Amino acid sequence: MDRNVCGVNRAGRVLLAMGLLIVGYRTRQRTLGTLAFVAGSDLLATAVIQRCPVNALLGIDTCDTTP
Repeated sequence: MDRNVCGVNRAGRVLLAMGLLIVGYRTRQRTLGTLAFVAGSDLLATAVIQRCPVNALLGIDTCDTTP
């Protein structure tokens, strides 16, 4: 699989994911907290594996392809 999440996009995903995970954990008894936790988990996973299916579908690639 080709990478399509790098640089600032990746760092932003990690920061946003951490925020959503914290909010989701603190409000885990509510539906909104659960949704925030799931969204944070997804963002963190795409940042770690450096591959986002939505980016691929839209043709977005934030990785530098020049050697």
